[in-house]
Amino acid sequence: MRTGQRSSDRKPGVSYARTAQGQELPVIDVTHPTFAIADDLKSVESLRVAFAATERKQKRLPGFLLRYFMRSAAKRSLLARALLEPEGAVLPGLSTYMMKLGTDNLIAPFDSKIDRQFAAAPGLSSMRIRLQQVAQLLAQGLETDLAQRPAVALHLINIGGGTAIDSLNSLLLLRRYSPEIMRRQVTIHVLDPDTNGPSFGANALAALRAEGAALAGLDVRLSHQAYNWNEVEPLRELIGKLIAAGSIVAASSEGALFEYGSDAAVVANLRELHAGGRGARVVAGSVTRADELTRHSLALTRFKLVPRGAERFAVLIKDTGFAVARVEPALLSDQVQLRPA
Repeated sequence: MRTGQRSSDRKPGVSYARTAQGQELPVIDVTHPTFAIADDLKSVESLRVAFAATERKQKRLPGFLLRYFMRSAAKRSLLARALLEPEGAVLPGLSTYMMKLGTDNLIAPFDSKIDRQFAAAPGLSSMRIRLQQVAQLLAQGLETDLAQRPAVALHLINIGGGTAIDSLNSLLLLRRYSPEIMRRQVTIHVLDPDTNGPSFGANALAALRAEGAALAGLDVRLSHQAYNWNEVEPLRELIGKLIAAGSIVAASSEGALFEYGSDAAVVANLRELHAGGRGARVVAGSVTRADELTRHSLALTRFKLVPRGAERFAVLIKDTGFAVARVEPALLSDQVQLRPA
């Protein structure tokens, strides 16, 4: 069984990195045409219409028949299995990563006909949009601070980050926006209980920094720390050290804290990131939508997502020191940019 891409299969301008299990995967780069996806309002609405049509068809099926189809899909598709028969209540970082590759970038054994059909489904397209929008919101929120403070070290904190692919893509975008502002030391801090996702993230960073690759020549490193977002002391210690060093700090949490965490966990982590106005200059993340379509789709999964919606989220965080500055919608989530209030 093939565990990655042959050199003849590789796409020009795309980097490749290995997982801990030896699979070689393309490194997602939203600045590259093979990974970029339309995320304008019209495109998002088209996904919503297609998704709603699928939901209506499922509602008309008897429960036993729908379960049969779901089990059948899980048997024939590794991607479907990860989503329909998860091992836990949170989708692991590498499984999520595979779902963001897009139909044309799947590798064996995740590239069967049904895998490709699954990868093209509206829900997975929305995950690709989610990643792209979070990376864009983080990069755009940092541009001014980086331009005003040349050469000052940048630290990106990624809570529940898995592969940290959103942080990596924010750097890819920043280099495209303004290459000169990236002449500084950059550290990505992945705070996550998982090890497989951050391991791949470190390999992906190394591939992106290789000669001729998209981040070649930049001083970027990735650090992983086991973290439970219900216990914020490690985050408090990290923020304290970065403030004392005079660093520029930003944070993100794509498909993680704001979607799975309790209200108390969201508030506690944001308060630590704010640190009395001395901490993160910008925070970007995804918030599960609270509309009927999203709630119905969640009822069919085992994932413990919290459908807050951007409006309820804005109210929830009002005492953290942050406020919602921008919102970008996708199918099942809204991506938010937070700035100090």
